[in-house]
Amino acid sequence: MKKIAVFTSGGDSPGMNACVRAVVRSAIYHGLEIYGIRRGYNGMIKGDIFKMESSTVSNIIQRGGTILKSARSKDFPTKEGRQQAYEQLQKFGIEGLIAIGGDGTFTGANTFYEEYGIPTIGAPGTIDNDLYGTDYTIGYDTAVNTAIYAIDKIRDTADSHERVFFVEVMGRDSGYIAIPCAVGGGAEIVMIPETKTTIEKVVDALQTGWSRSKTSFIVIVAEGDEEGTAVEIAAKVQKALPQMDARVTILGHVQRGGAPTAADRMLASQLGIACVEGLLQGRACEMAGIMNSELVYTPFIDTITKTKALNPNFSRMIDILSV
Repeated sequence: MKKIAVFTSGGDSPGMNACVRAVVRSAIYHGLEIYGIRRGYNGMIKGDIFKMESSTVSNIIQRGGTILKSARSKDFPTKEGRQQAYEQLQKFGIEGLIAIGGDGTFTGANTFYEEYGIPTIGAPGTIDNDLYGTDYTIGYDTAVNTAIYAIDKIRDTADSHERVFFVEVMGRDSGYIAIPCAVGGGAEIVMIPETKTTIEKVVDALQTGWSRSKTSFIVIVAEGDEEGTAVEIAAKVQKALPQMDARVTILGHVQRGGAPTAADRMLASQLGIACVEGLLQGRACEMAGIMNSELVYTPFIDTITKTKALNPNFSRMIDILSV
């Protein structure tokens, strides 16, 4: 293998640039030509491919987002789109790919390998931390710290005005962001997709808190909770407790941006190197990850189909600490 390419796909996450940097410099270290593909699978289809040098990735390790840009492709899931992508890669002589993204990215890479035999090694780039095969994903630590920084400020005004704040964090299918935000942010209640927390339970918890002379509360809501969005949940609780002074804050995409933490830069650098070396070892359709402080490679099919279970003790921690 002499020529490989790297791309970022799906939602951006802090640390993607650090991973791109590690891929490029590791490839050069191992004597490979390294190319960048802009805008994910869309760029692959359109041939938006360029050669990268060590200087190309200078001064990017501290930057959020991705210098390679990202996009969700409507054409790559089609046979015609993948055929065009393969033809573009052939023009540049690219023999292997490194994909930084999530399960959608790896699903596409798996199908592409089955049809055209171009091996791909993946790095888990998503703030959700919901990919099976790694303890932490690139961007997760930064997203949690960004959210907690905001929650700390919200608690100040909640306390000053004796209000209940419903704070919505990202997590369409997972409570991995919500749980550490609730523990680290001192929240009284957390609502996540993995466990059912009824409106009645929230109302009871608030009433119990008031009986203990609490005057302000933080309720953390993962965006995918079964009771609805933070706005919907706040409205339901307000109906049951009309005396409550409630406010809603949706942190949204602020969690995806910003300079990555030291932990995310370290993780991204480790996994970027592992991706290059995985290709050189002859691996294909596997994701590089860290589990129990050890580097592991997990087949894409497992990262796509297996669920990364949330530790049930985390919710118990919140019950104990909110007393």
